[in-house]
Amino acid sequence: MKALLQSFVVIVSLVLITLVALLMIGPDRAWSGFGNPDLGPVDFQTLERRTSPNDALACPPDFCRAKSDLSAPTFAMNANDLRKTMDKVLELEPRLTRVHSDDETLTDRYVQRTALLQFPDTIVVRYLDRPQGHSTLAIYSRSKIGYSDLGANRARIERWISELERKATIAP
Repeated sequence: MKALLQSFVVIVSLVLITLVALLMIGPDRAWSGFGNPDLGPVDFQTLERRTSPNDALACPPDFCRAKSDLSAPTFAMNANDLRKTMDKVLELEPRLTRVHSDDETLTDRYVQRTALLQFPDTIVVRYLDRPQGHSTLAIYSRSKIGYSDLGANRARIERWISELERKATIAP
């Protein structure tokens, strides 16, 4: 029993030392061995989902080939205004950095880091005009590191859409 307790203390100590070292050197340097934290652009129409459970997708059914986890609502505003409204929503998101913006395709890409270990996730948002001055969006969120995200990417998309629905009128 004493050997088991000693092993436990050693393991906990190593984990704590690793966490302190990670926090001291910063997330960019710590995770640089995994490459650029930004996973790059996404073509929603040809997107193939990962086989690991560390991504999530919200997309209108007529826009994405891949199976969507969440339905994307339609809003009573054009895509440019929807994008501006989403910008206001995302101002409140912690540890979020916009890494690319394309005004021609109305696409924005972000990297958001987890709170404790600073794991980077890449999120791509594309805004789409619909008839009658309405719009919708496609969001794909995926983890850079790890096999499973424990539902973090889906929760992020749900949170973003929920906040967007509070600030923008849903189309009838």
